[in-house]
Amino acid sequence: MSLQGKKVVIVGGSSGIGYATAAMAKAQGAEVVIASRAGARLDAAAKALGVRAIPADVTGDEAVENLFRQTGAVDHVAVTAAQLKAGPFKTQPIAEAKATMEGKFWGSWRVARFAEFRPGGSLTIVSGFLSIRPRPNSAIVGAANGALEALARSLAIDLAPVRVNAVSPGIIDTPIRAAMPEDARKAMLDKIAAGLPVGRVGLADDIALQILAFMQNGFATGSIVYIDGGGTIA
Repeated sequence: MSLQGKKVVIVGGSSGIGYATAAMAKAQGAEVVIASRAGARLDAAAKALGVRAIPADVTGDEAVENLFRQTGAVDHVAVTAAQLKAGPFKTQPIAEAKATMEGKFWGSWRVARFAEFRPGGSLTIVSGFLSIRPRPNSAIVGAANGALEALARSLAIDLAPVRVNAVSPGIIDTPIRAAMPEDARKAMLDKIAAGLPVGRVGLADDIALQILAFMQNGFATGSIVYIDGGGTIA
């Protein structure tokens, strides 16, 4: 199923996995719209990609509804937006845990609620492998990811014939880690890579490839695919 001429909306498309997905879809001839919080990063991404940008904060109903009012009916939507706040379970402020669910889980819920799909359309949600491979001090992130994967399966029924799937990444080297000192970032990623069967951490393009595969495979719905370099089995 070609993406040529299809309208593709990437929520969270200003950086990381979303940006890579937008670039690949554009290269395949899609009409791409990227959405994220308003700011210089969104504007710069749209200019670099040569696509339309619509500011939209997924934590608000009105903002997401307005996004899809502007796009009109679409063919494919991917939700890569994530506003994560992890921390020790006993001491992490509940407000931070709620903010993580608001941005990651409820953001995807809102997108699914307000998007209008053309025949043959699809929605792809990005979760994360902490849903099935917990790590210390990440309970809320794992819970949000697990909830998203359950949501994808349910929406595959409730929104049919729209196809709904989830991609669950492992450790990905994206700009979200750029805030770390470079030496510490490299040491952490090298250590993780050494424990993975593929011998490296993931790149944004690795996940974007699977998102596009879900858009193009008309027989895929209700599926959860873990793209983690073998992290769930290592």
